[in-house]
Amino acid sequence: MVRQAFGLSLVLWVITGLVYPAVTTVVARALFPHQAAGSLIVDADGTVRGSSLIAQPYAGDGWFHPRPPAGEAYDPLHSGGTNLAVARPDYQAEVLRRMDAVRKEAGDPALPVPADLVTASGSGLDPDLSLPAARAQVPRISRATGIPEAELLALIDRVALPRELGLFGEPRVNVNVLNEALRALLAGRR
Repeated sequence: MVRQAFGLSLVLWVITGLVYPAVTTVVARALFPHQAAGSLIVDADGTVRGSSLIAQPYAGDGWFHPRPPAGEAYDPLHSGGTNLAVARPDYQAEVLRRMDAVRKEAGDPALPVPADLVTASGSGLDPDLSLPAARAQVPRISRATGIPEAELLALIDRVALPRELGLFGEPRVNVNVLNEALRALLAGRR
């Protein structure tokens, strides 16, 4: 009886502890090769610049800016939404302040500002922007870098991500990946 229990335990341990994890790992790597490779953004000289899964702060007019953080300066330890209701006067004032800042950076007081440029995501660390939010930043970046707007728009289209499974969500761009492509473009111009 003890021998059967031990034998069954050993068989189940091999199946659940070795076979099942090995099979799920192989299937996951086949279906999701990007995740299998990891999310670290590494530049040409091997420097790790961050993760494609967490927004990074990009200071200066020459970079695409991500959504505003919900916490303190894109710190992953402070992830999570603000839990502020949209009807709160302090939340509305903050959104209006951010809209004014985006319009001032763009040099266009009538610029229609996409919501994701002035509101934090649910996690407060979302690295993705809508295509209109990325395109709204093109005039500022063009002035700062000297890269023609058409070239920046083509760069956005080149790194844009489609809808999930072709059905869900909207096309978007990962700001970290976009800024690394911009960094490579700038390096090629020097």
